[in-house]
Amino acid sequence: MSKITPKEIEKMIYVVRGQKVMLDSDLAELYCVLTKNLNKAVKRNSEKFPSDFMFKLTKKEYEDLRFQFGTFKNATKGRKYLPSVFTEYGVVALSGVLSSDVATRVNISIVRTFIKMRHLLASEESLTDRVGKLEQGTDKLFRIVFERLENMEEKSPLLPKKRNRIGLK
Repeated sequence: MSKITPKEIEKMIYVVRGQKVMLDSDLAELYCVLTKNLNKAVKRNSEKFPSDFMFKLTKKEYEDLRFQFGTFKNATKGRKYLPSVFTEYGVVALSGVLSSDVATRVNISIVRTFIKMRHLLASEESLTDRVGKLEQGTDKLFRIVFERLENMEEKSPLLPKKRNRIGLK
């Protein structure tokens, strides 16, 4: 397989149950192994894959993802069983199960992509916090401006109803 790019890996990451995960079939493709062989290796080493590392999709989750993503449809075409998905930790655990050079290189790329996504999410949250603080500051400023305008309105004399207008009649 040619060098895999982070963009290609990002397209293979889905959010299920609030976690970023990758499909067993996508990982098998990246590692240049058959999906059934990847799943056999995982089954032989099941103690390395607790539920926060890997889990099977429910039928509803599977259907939701199939209708939501075109790439997901292609990755799950012709499957007998519901796919397994691996969290970031599960992907790391796979490196201990699949020990080829390809698996090692791909694993490093995948983990770097997960880390990059985590940093982006963290910076997005801090940006949201900053915007929130900025909004609070502007709210105070606008409140002061409107209070001052109201004070000026109260102090300024009212114009008579019948007065000479300036401009076009």
